[in-house]
Amino acid sequence: MKKKIGVILFNLGGPDKLSAVKPFLFNLFNDPAIIGAPSFIRYFLAKLISSKREKTAKEIYSFIGGRSPILEETKEQKKQLENLLKTEKDDYKVFISMRYWKPFIYETVTKVMKWQPDEVILLPLYPQFSTTTSGSSLHSWRKEIDTKKFRVPTKIICCYPTEENFIKAHVNEIKKIINKAKKQNINNKKIRILFSAHGLPEKIIKKGDPYQNQVEKTVSRVLESLNQSEFSYTICYQSKVGPLKWIGPSTEDEIIKATQSKEVIILVPIAFVSEHSETLVELDIEYKELALKNGCELYLRAPALGKNEEFIKSLFKLVTQKKNEKILNARVCSNDYKKCFYNTFWEKN
Repeated sequence: MKKKIGVILFNLGGPDKLSAVKPFLFNLFNDPAIIGAPSFIRYFLAKLISSKREKTAKEIYSFIGGRSPILEETKEQKKQLENLLKTEKDDYKVFISMRYWKPFIYETVTKVMKWQPDEVILLPLYPQFSTTTSGSSLHSWRKEIDTKKFRVPTKIICCYPTEENFIKAHVNEIKKIINKAKKQNINNKKIRILFSAHGLPEKIIKKGDPYQNQVEKTVSRVLESLNQSEFSYTICYQSKVGPLKWIGPSTEDEIIKATQSKEVIILVPIAFVSEHSETLVELDIEYKELALKNGCELYLRAPALGKNEEFIKSLFKLVTQKKNEKILNARVCSNDYKKCFYNTFWEKN
């Protein structure tokens, strides 16, 4: 008899129209994983920040059609993954759950309950674990199923920063962009690859969040499959907001350094698996303009993995592992990282 298995893809979400920008920002900054203040203070801060950032954020989204493409991209990833899962003997159905905009977690839980699965697999579309991304989504899922008293055997994939096919997907895309750079690099300048990931406040990392370490692990594995004599590289971090000190170096500073060194720049969004404002606007427009203003002759970007065949295969392999453990992925972090999901596991269940 076939087992019904629901696979839940978690992602950030994004406004689907300009009028959704402010409430989207409010949901983001009202998340205790983002602002760890008492609820009444966090609510006030979220109202203040979303109001203050609304105009700028709307201008950003106006560059990409007035909405985020992240849901459409995730739907395509869902479709491709479901196609692969049709080859399995069990009956799989993939659902999408966004953290800060539609479809919200409570909507997805309702759909999953209606389908009545025998088992659920939770799969964040964040390859590198952070309490602010995967952790926030997984905790919110648990809170919702507790509220609805939805009880079903559940398995979790908290991270996969070094999974074989995930790494291969990045390597394939980077090789393509290096070849493109070689053809366009008429002055034979040195190539610098900037592996850019979304940044975090330094204090979050100091509390034991493994995100930065996992980003470094991803880059290390990617480099093993590339000809490192063809380029130099730097791991850097983007999207800083607010007055707190963030992890570095910043992508902006590294772009300026590379241009001052007369290097060709290749940007690789190493922690993003979908195109959204941080790639289509920040990397493609704002950072490109910064590079050109500082004299960069050639600025190229590798795409987010999206529907990359190897990436979808990576998700497929993660989902179809035949393990009895509640956390399906192999442990990546040492015990030094106190906020590793293996250490907390929903605060020990």
